Amino acid sequence: MRRNTSISLLAVGHACVDIYQGAVAALIPFFVAERDYTYAVASGIVLAASLLSSVAQPVFGALTDRWAMPWLLPVSTLLGGVGIALSGLSGSYGLTLFFVAISGVGVAAYHPESARVARLASAGSHSAMGWFSLGGNIGFALAPLMVAAVIGQGSLRWTPVLVLPALVGVALCVPVLRMLARPRAGAAGARAPRGADDVAAFVKLSLAVVFRSIVFIGLSTFISLYARQRVQDSTTAGTAALFLLFLGGAVGSILGGSLADRYDRVHVCRWSYLLSVVAVAGVIHVPGPAMFLFVALTSAGLYVPFSLQVTLGQDYLPSRIGTASGVTLGLTVSIGGLVSPLLGHLADTTSLKAALTPLIAMPALSWLLFRALPEPTAPALRTAAPAPVRQEA
Repeated sequence: MRRNTSISLLAVGHACVDIYQGAVAALIPFFVAERDYTYAVASGIVLAASLLSSVAQPVFGALTDRWAMPWLLPVSTLLGGVGIALSGLSGSYGLTLFFVAISGVGVAAYHPESARVARLASAGSHSAMGWFSLGGNIGFALAPLMVAAVIGQGSLRWTPVLVLPALVGVALCVPVLRMLARPRAGAAGARAPRGADDVAAFVKLSLAVVFRSIVFIGLSTFISLYARQRVQDSTTAGTAALFLLFLGGAVGSILGGSLADRYDRVHVCRWSYLLSVVAVAGVIHVPGPAMFLFVALTSAGLYVPFSLQVTLGQDYLPSRIGTASGVTLGLTVSIGGLVSPLLGHLADTTSLKAALTPLIAMPALSWLLFRALPEPTAPALRTAAPAPVRQEA
C-alpha cells in the first residue's frame, strides 16, 4: 500500500515537471506567430531548453550516486516552472533563451534523483516504473492543452500562469520524501554495488536512446506546425496533433511495463522500435486525417521502451544508478533538442516535410542497436529489507 501511494505521488509529481518539457514545444507556434520567428530561430528555443539539460542530467546523476539529495525534487520542480513562466514576458530573444534554459536545468536536476527514488519505491517492479513514467507522459500531454488555454486567447504575457503545476509538484514532494525517509536513511551504510557494470552494453543503450530522442523531440517541435499545414492552417489541428503525440506515450508506458513483466525488456524494445519506423513514416507521408492515427501510434511505439530503458541502464551500471538514470532518462529529453535547429534550418531551405523525413531512420537505428544488447539480470529487490538500498547505492 505504501509502495502504491509513493509511486502514485511520484507519478503526479513527474507530470508536474514534464509539463514544462512539453510546454517548450507547445509554445513554439505562439513564438512564431507573435514574434515572426523563422523555423530555425524558433527551434533555437528548444535547443536552449536541451543544451544545458543534456550536460546537467548526467552531472546530477553522478552527484546523486555520491550523496542523497532529496531536496532536489522540490527545488528542481520549482525551477522548471519559474523558467517557463518568465519565458514570455520579454520580447528579447536572448532573455527568452535564458529563461527556457533555466527551466531545462530544473528538469535536468529532477530526473536522476526522481528515477532513483522511484526505483527504490517500486521494489524492482517494471509495471510500477511504467506508472512513474506514465506521470511524465501525462505531463507532456497536458502541456499543449494548458498552453493553448492560457496563451491561445491572449498573448505570451500570460506565461506566468504556467507556474501553477510547479507549485502543485512542490507540495507533492513533501509526503513522498517523508514516506521514503527511513529506507533512504539506511543507504549510507549499504553503498556497495551488486553486480558488475557492463559499460559496453550501456553505451549501446545510450546511443539507442539518443536516436529515439531525436525523432521524438523533432516531431514534438514541428508536428504542430506540420499539422496546421496539412489541415487547412488549423490551429486546432496543431494542438490536437501535439496532444496525441504526448498522450500516446501514456499508453506506451503502461504497455511497456506490462509486457516487460512477461517478456525480456530488450525483446520488447526491439519490436517497439521496429513498429515505430512504420508509424513515423505514416505521420510524415500518409495524407489526410489518417495522419493523426499515425501520430498516436508513433507516440505509443516510442514510449513502450521509455521506462524499460531506464531500468536497463540501471541494471547495466548497478554501481552507478544515478549516473545511469541521468543518462538514459536525461538524454531522452535533451539530445533531440540539439538536433532541432538543424531540422529547422532544413525546413527553412526546403519544406517541413523534407526536414522531417530523415526522422524515419532514427527508430531503425535504435532497433539495430537493441539487436546487439543482452538482457541483464537485475538484482532482486525487497521492500522490507536493506537490499533495495544496496541496489540503489
